[in-house]
Amino acid sequence: MRLLDVEQGTDEWLAARAGRITASNFGKVLASGPSGGGESKTRRSYMVQLLAERLTGLPTNSYANAAMQWGTEHEPQARAMYELLTGDDVVQVGMALLNDDVGASPDGLVRGDGGLEIKCPNTTTHIETILSGKMPPEHRPQVQGCMYVTGRDWWDFVSFDPRMPPERQMFVARVARDDEYIAKLAEAVQEFLRELNELHGRLA
Repeated sequence: MRLLDVEQGTDEWLAARAGRITASNFGKVLASGPSGGGESKTRRSYMVQLLAERLTGLPTNSYANAAMQWGTEHEPQARAMYELLTGDDVVQVGMALLNDDVGASPDGLVRGDGGLEIKCPNTTTHIETILSGKMPPEHRPQVQGCMYVTGRDWWDFVSFDPRMPPERQMFVARVARDDEYIAKLAEAVQEFLRELNELHGRLA
C-alpha cells in the first residue's frame, strides 16, 4: 500500500482518483445485468467514465446532492465521537493505492490493523441499521475493498445521525476481513481493469 498526501474532496484528490478504480465504486465493478447475466448498465457506465478520465486527463465532474453534502459536513463530528467512544485515534489519509490502477479513500486508519468507514444517512436508514445490528450489505464491496487495498484485518462501519437522541446517534459494527470475498473481488477488479485497458488501447 502506498499513501497519497492529498486532502479528500479537493481538486488534487479528484485528480488522483481520475482513471483509477476506487473502493467506493467496487459495487459497480461487481454489478451484473438482469437476472445476473451479462454486463449491467452500471458497470458499463463506470468503465466508460474511467475511460473518459484516462483519455482527457480530467476527473469527471462530481455531483453532490443534499444527502451527500450532509454526510460531508457531519463526518468530522462522527469521527470525533468515534474516537471518544473507542479511545482510538483515527489517522486521516488522502488516498491509499494498491497499485497505479486501484485505490481507496478510507475515512480513517485505526491502530496498525484497522480502518473506518463513516456513513451519515437519513434517519430512517440509520434506525434500520441499528435495528438490524449489522452493516447494511450494500456497503460490503467498499468496506472489504478498503481492506483489500490497505491489507488491514478489520474495519469499523459507523452510521451517525446527530438528529437522534444522544445514546442512538452512533452505531458501530466491526467487520472482519473476508479473504474469500476479497479474492473474488480482486478477480473481478482485475477483469474489469483488463477490459478497461483493452478499450483504452483501442482509442488511445
